Amino acid sequence: QVQVVESGGGLVQAGGSLRLSCAASGSISSINDMGWYRQAPGKQRELVATITGGGSTNYADSVKGRFTISRDNAKNTVFLQMNRLKPEDTAVYHCNAHVQKSRNSVVYSYWGQGTQVTVSS
Repeated sequence: QVQVVESGGGLVQAGGSLRLSCAASGSISSINDMGWYRQAPGKQRELVATITGGGSTNYADSVKGRFTISRDNAKNTVFLQMNRLKPEDTAVYHCNAHVQKSRNSVVYSYWGQGTQVTVSS
């Protein structure tokens, strides 16, 4: 089994900062891409940022220049530093990890339960 657990959400005023963390644990040989996605009430889940095992990053246009994704491969952990937060960033933020359970096995996609981020105006 593989578990993906997020932490670090909360309530912050517009212009403030939060740092989200996500740790994957369990039957893991290696993790390829990791990423953050968010879902606001009444909207579809959308990509926020992804990072490859080699450190290449990709961001949604709406967060470029404000959010930074990083990872600690030794700890199977990914982070999302969110600065200059806006009310429209309010959503449940979910972590995603593409996991190989053994060498040369297929890649499985795992999701965390999510952490709420609320930005007040």
